[in-house]
Amino acid sequence: MFGVVFPDHTFPLDATAFAQVAPNSWLLDLSTLALAADPRKAVVFLLPAAAAALPPGKAVAVYFQAAANRPFAFLGALGPTRPSASFPLPEAGDEPEPAVGPAKLGVAVEDAAALPPPPDEQRAERVALRVGENLFNFMQSFCGADGGKLVVPTDILDRWFRKFQERAKKDPTYLKSFDF
Repeated sequence: MFGVVFPDHTFPLDATAFAQVAPNSWLLDLSTLALAADPRKAVVFLLPAAAAALPPGKAVAVYFQAAANRPFAFLGALGPTRPSASFPLPEAGDEPEPAVGPAKLGVAVEDAAALPPPPDEQRAERVALRVGENLFNFMQSFCGADGGKLVVPTDILDRWFRKFQERAKKDPTYLKSFDF
């Protein structure tokens, strides 16, 4: 039905490498693979027959647990229109308690409508929101009021963008501050 490859670490593994933990859920314990290093990404794919046989409204959700004492993180979903994807794997993190137990990759057939957006889309939305807030605050400092409308100089976007670029050049971490 599906398979996974950890680039630079393994050959393709099919669903038989996974333990079925529920009728529509499978887990791969990464400690069983004897990898030289923790993988940084996983390429998960649906076999052509499985992609075609996936019921309407269903998707194959991909999850990753960096350690047994960490929660599973949703990485994304696969389906007929997206039969494969490369997912960055989160690290165990800077949590106060040390990571315990092996990392696991989970795959489950779930309702597509119930799945959250992938983390990359969530991050892009957060960054766009922060950039928009920055622009709005900049524009407010130059605007006048005309009834219930803001009136700004015609070159405001150019001025804001120049300031944004200058700040990003001076401080390499500035753009990272727009993610939360």
